[in-house]
Amino acid sequence: MRIISKQWIAGLSVALFTGNMTMAQSNQTLHLNHHIMENTHPTHYRNIKVNNLNLFYREAGPANAPAILLLHGYPTSSHMFRNLIPILSKKYHVIAPDLPGFGYSDAPDHHEFSYTFDNLSETIQKFVDKLEMKRFAIYIFDYGAPVGLRLAMNNPEKITGIISQNGNAYEEGLSNEWNPIRKYWEETTEANRLALQGFVSKEITLFQYHHGVSDPSLIAPEAYTLDQKFLDRPGNIEIQLDLVKDYRSNVALYPKFHEYFRKYQPKLLLVWGNKDPYFLPQGAEAYKKDIPDARLKFYDTGHFALETNAEEIGAEILQFMDTVSMQ
Repeated sequence: MRIISKQWIAGLSVALFTGNMTMAQSNQTLHLNHHIMENTHPTHYRNIKVNNLNLFYREAGPANAPAILLLHGYPTSSHMFRNLIPILSKKYHVIAPDLPGFGYSDAPDHHEFSYTFDNLSETIQKFVDKLEMKRFAIYIFDYGAPVGLRLAMNNPEKITGIISQNGNAYEEGLSNEWNPIRKYWEETTEANRLALQGFVSKEITLFQYHHGVSDPSLIAPEAYTLDQKFLDRPGNIEIQLDLVKDYRSNVALYPKFHEYFRKYQPKLLLVWGNKDPYFLPQGAEAYKKDIPDARLKFYDTGHFALETNAEEIGAEILQFMDTVSMQ
């Protein structure tokens, strides 16, 4: 109970600070924490140096168990996995880093570090090498998808399976919300860059969490307030706009990702919030063109499906990983 009490006190403190947590949220959070903490391993919060960068990561589960690498997206960090890690760590060794520029990892000035998806993937490659992760499954979400798929494409022998939660790899998955960003890709002018500054605003962060969610009171306020705290760091807007600009490199790589899928037929689980404003359900369905045996499960929620459906998604992943572990 001591672990539960610490988490509960931490969550309640943030809620009182924001003034947004209701009694219903409190009861729901306490129930979830009690459920997922049964027979689980503690989560460790660690730091490691990779190319002179301090990378923060969460680690849980038996070190000798099959490994799962969790890769977060925008605008969040490994904090998004706080409810999933205890579920998975019952049987698996779980590693969840914060990408450079996000969460508790270093966020050097954009003149000192190249914020491209190639570079993020190379950094995570060195991270897994330093941790001596020989074989592992990857959970990819949002920005974590192009990072993780580069990793998989370059190390097919290391990847035991892929879990894609709103992790897009197909043109048909990109919604019209990408149109202002596409305009910047087509004309990389300062005016088009400045037009995207609202991308890091608290209004857009809240939109990403609440859009498509039938009951927004289920969304823990500490999730989006913590994300916004990191987004508001001095210089971060330039980091994020550099990544927005470079996202076009991911779209250019889609055909290569598809070749990898067709050639290696990795085991694939798709768990997708079907009301995601950025990555459409068609993007999930498109995977099955190249990996027909992929398992697809939609959830009636938005972009951050783990905020509302962590238990169901966790159960799906455990079932999927049981088949992966039998390889």
